[in-house]
Amino acid sequence: MEKTALKTIAENRKARHEYFILESYEAGIELTGTEVKSIREGGLNLKDSWIAIEDGEAFIKQMHISPYEKGNIFNKDPLRERKLLMHKREIMKLLGQIKQQGLTLIPISVYFKGSRVKVQVGLCKGKKLHDKREAAAQRDAKRTVEAALKQRQRS
Repeated sequence: MEKTALKTIAENRKARHEYFILESYEAGIELTGTEVKSIREGGLNLKDSWIAIEDGEAFIKQMHISPYEKGNIFNKDPLRERKLLMHKREIMKLLGQIKQQGLTLIPISVYFKGSRVKVQVGLCKGKKLHDKREAAAQRDAKRTVEAALKQRQRS
């Protein structure tokens, strides 16, 4: 089996700060030709984007893909809804978890897998303020420990 290279296009860092990511799924995304060309140039922004399930289909909303400069009439609306390509079983499973447990779907990253554009979808639970403070405190503690170890190795 042939290995395909993964090239990350955009990452939603805010999602990791705002949410606990419980599970992640890979989904394809329905795009037009000019959108793919714009993504190749780095014209993608995941900030404030989210995923909704409507009529048994998953859609990514508020994902901004800049208009392709050489695209003229074929350019689409930068913030239009884009359909995610997932198995029906997966979508129904996610819908059940969202309804029962009050979770949300957030795009974590967008990447090329071979020549295809893929989205990493995270099933997430929102963090409370004290959770964010705790995570920041752990990061700071880890950073100080690493700095102390580095100093110790130098002397």
